[in-house]
Amino acid sequence: MTARETVERYGDMVWRLALARTADRHDAEDVFQEVFLRYIRHAHRLADEDHRRAWLIRCTINCSKSLLAAPWRSRRCDLEDTLAAPPVDEAARQVYEAVLALPQIYRTAIHLHYYEGLTVAEIARAEGCREGTVKARLHRGRELLKGALTE
Repeated sequence: MTARETVERYGDMVWRLALARTADRHDAEDVFQEVFLRYIRHAHRLADEDHRRAWLIRCTINCSKSLLAAPWRSRRCDLEDTLAAPPVDEAARQVYEAVLALPQIYRTAIHLHYYEGLTVAEIARAEGCREGTVKARLHRGRELLKGALTE
């Protein structure tokens, strides 16, 4: 599969996950570019579609983690509030904004499970943690969402 085909097939998934991790459109774009630059260098090592998808998810998590840990981020100020294009439906937009407002560990688990359709086991492999940890993050994330949406 060429890099162009991979971007067309998995680009939305990578961008949405990067946005869910960073909660900033510009940072998500930076992560998106970095992931696909790395993909071009490593594409020959990926055996099949499942491996490619898992690699892209893991790479997106790692790149966003590196971006968020960068020392320059503590000296940065946001000039505007930036979110992804909100869903058309008002209720879906409110849920989406509530998900983006969650702490990162819950936001990532919620996004991967509900928006990308990954199982608990797949999320655990992508995050490098145990399934019980993912279940706890999903549970706590849902509780936080429930509280935020009932206010």
